[in-house]
Amino acid sequence: QVQLVESGGGSVQSGGSLRLSCVASGIPFGFYRMGWYRQAPGKQRELVASITRGGTTNYGESVTGRFTISRDNAKKMVYLQLNSLRPEDTAVYYCNANSAFSGQDHWGQGTQVTVSS
Repeated sequence: QVQLVESGGGSVQSGGSLRLSCVASGIPFGFYRMGWYRQAPGKQRELVASITRGGTTNYGESVTGRFTISRDNAKKMVYLQLNSLRPEDTAVYYCNANSAFSGQDHWGQGTQVTVSS
């Protein structure tokens, strides 16, 4: 059974920082591209950041320079460091595992990030 479990969300003031973590089980983690997405109320889910098995990263335009994605293949974990948070970063953040080879796509249950001004 595939599981992605996020943690680390919470409430912070504008300018603050958080670190999100996601632990994966049930998949050959090293073969998956891992990503973080977010969804704010009334908005579509959007890509925040992704990282390939080889460590190549990609960021959404609104978070470039503020957020950093990383992964630890041995621990089957992916992280998202959120710095210089803004109220518009408030959303539920989801961990995603995607395999272009198998076509499999898995999601975590989400963790809430709330940034107050």
